[in-house]
Amino acid sequence: MKNHPFHLVDYSPWPLVGSIGILTLTSGSINMFVNIHSDLFFVGLFIVLLTMYQWWRDVIRESTFMGIHTSFVVLMMKFGMFMFILSEVMFFLSFFWGFFHSSLCPSIEIGLQWPPIGIKVFNPMNIPMLNTMILLSSGMTMTWAHNSLLVGNYDDMFWGLFFTVLLGLYFSMLQLYEYIESSFCISDSVYGSLFFMSTGFHGLHVIIGTLFIMIVFFRGFNLHFSSFHHVGFEASSWYWHFVDLVWLFLYLLVYWWGS
Repeated sequence: MKNHPFHLVDYSPWPLVGSIGILTLTSGSINMFVNIHSDLFFVGLFIVLLTMYQWWRDVIRESTFMGIHTSFVVLMMKFGMFMFILSEVMFFLSFFWGFFHSSLCPSIEIGLQWPPIGIKVFNPMNIPMLNTMILLSSGMTMTWAHNSLLVGNYDDMFWGLFFTVLLGLYFSMLQLYEYIESSFCISDSVYGSLFFMSTGFHGLHVIIGTLFIMIVFFRGFNLHFSSFHHVGFEASSWYWHFVDLVWLFLYLLVYWWGS
C-alpha cells in the first residue's frame, strides 16, 4: 500500500542490459566502418532489440493490466515525452545552425559559393517533393487514427495506423533510393556532411517512428487503448508530427533554399 500517486518502478535488468547493448552497437558500428567486420554490430543490435521488446513488454503490463499508471503518472509521462521532443528539436537545430553558418558565409575552401563547387544537388521538385507529400499525408492519417480512437471508432483507427505505417515505409524506401543515386557522399565538403547528417538522422527518426506506430497498431488490435487511457498512442502521434515538422524545415531549407 502507498499514500502517493507516483509509480516507483521495481528492480529491472533492462537499463543495464540496454547500456551494454548500446555500447556494443556503437563499438560494432565503428568496427564495421573501419575494419569491415560486422559481427559485433549485429550482436549489439540484437541485444538492443531484445531489450526494447522486453522493456516495453514490462511497461505495457504495468500500464494496461496492473493499473499502476495513475492519472498523475500519465501526466508526468506526457510531460516527459514533451521534454524529449524538445531535446530533439535542439538536436536538429544544431544541424540547421551549421547549415546556415556554412551557406550564408561560404569559405574559400569550398569556392566562396553555395552549394560548393563540384556538388550536384538534388532537384527539390522530384523525390524530395514526393517525400514531402508522403509525410504530410501520413500526418493526416495519424490524426485520423487519433480522432477515431477518441470517438471509439476502432476500425478507422486501425486503417489510419495502417496507412501511416505504409507511408512511413514508403518514405524510407524513397530516401534509400535517393542516397543510392546521389552524386556526392558524406565526405564531399561541408555540404555532403551537413546533408547526410541532417537527412540521415531524420530518416532514422522516421524508422523509429514507424516502429513506434507499428507497436501502437498491434496494441490497439489487442484493445489496450480506450478513449480516456491511451498515453502510448498520444506519444507516438506527437513524435510523428514532430518528424513531419522537421522534414518540412529540411525540405524548405536544405533541398529548396540550399540548392
